[in-house]
Amino acid sequence: MDLPFPEGDNGDMNTRAPHESGLDPGLDPGADPLTGLVGFAAALREAGVRCDAHRVQAYLDAVERVDVADPRQLYWAGRLALCSEPDDLPRYDEAFAAWFRDEPPVRQRNALPVPTQPRIAALVTQPAGAGEGSGTDERLSVAASDAEVLRHRDLAELTKAERRHLRELLDTLRPVPARRSSPRYRTARRGRLDASRTLRAMLADGGEPGRLVHSRRRTRPRRTVLLVDVSGSMKPYADALLRFTHVVVRASPADVEVFTLGTRLTRVTRQLRQRDPERAMLDAAGAVADFAGGTRLGETLRVFLDRWGQRGMARRATVVVFSDGWERGDTRLLGDQAARLRRLAHRVFWVNPHAGHEGYEPVQSGIAAVLPHVDRLLAGHSLATLERLLREIAHA
Repeated sequence: MDLPFPEGDNGDMNTRAPHESGLDPGLDPGADPLTGLVGFAAALREAGVRCDAHRVQAYLDAVERVDVADPRQLYWAGRLALCSEPDDLPRYDEAFAAWFRDEPPVRQRNALPVPTQPRIAALVTQPAGAGEGSGTDERLSVAASDAEVLRHRDLAELTKAERRHLRELLDTLRPVPARRSSPRYRTARRGRLDASRTLRAMLADGGEPGRLVHSRRRTRPRRTVLLVDVSGSMKPYADALLRFTHVVVRASPADVEVFTLGTRLTRVTRQLRQRDPERAMLDAAGAVADFAGGTRLGETLRVFLDRWGQRGMARRATVVVFSDGWERGDTRLLGDQAARLRRLAHRVFWVNPHAGHEGYEPVQSGIAAVLPHVDRLLAGHSLATLERLLREIAHA
């Protein structure tokens, strides 16, 4: 879709001014505009922009000082108050165009169809002339057995038909985001005695003793960071692992970050937040320039920690590294960066597709360097092992 204003430089939020456009601010002069502005902030959160209550309040304060009938002023007030990082800018432009345009968006003819609930079909061909009744039950049984066998197959050994079937199975996964304690408290039946709420309740009743009020800490989603090795040695697993990360991102778009590791570090979170998996994979493939190349795990981990992890992304987060551990660079650097990551993160899981094979020993130089600094070394060669990983993340 055409955006209302040019994106400009993603690293600078106020260097370019938007041009004049035919946008309708969408605010009825005779009504309270607060509802529409708060609704716009909710639409941004749905699109993946992390605009919390403080940013929304700053946005409302800024709107009071501008002319809401001028789309230019309304655009910049929201962009400066609600966007916190460069990746938020394209999402903000799309949401602004959809929310404040004078006409509702029209579906393009070449737009992809809305994905429907997948139906798992059997991998084997049914004989012609199969009847109803017991034949239907038999086909369902065959489909169920095929799916169970496929769950334990090695991802690198799947045929084209099995890979298509695997994509349908991945769409049925329902990841449960991990949660952590919040500094805020909420009223609860059990927990610590909330003296202030109890006292206020007594004062409301004229000082008469009443029911004791208890409270517990609130919980909030714990951030999950997924680092996927896309080097040549991981090529047989890269497509399935990226599709798996797309499922995890779609379950909690605001709390999951995805990077690819190879000869360089590439952030693909924005591409994988798209609802359609095929379009997400195409955009992610276009962003990754070192697919099936070499491996410099130590260097790429250092770049991640310097640019994102140390600044907050990895702090108290669950970090999952998908890699076979083949390192062409300095293994001492890899070990040092893995130790640094462990000091920042809540949990560090290393998922090695070869760890699920019989007789596997962690003797690769990269695995040997990071093994003392990870919480769990997990297998990641099949759908069943990826489902087990989801349970580990949920209970981390």
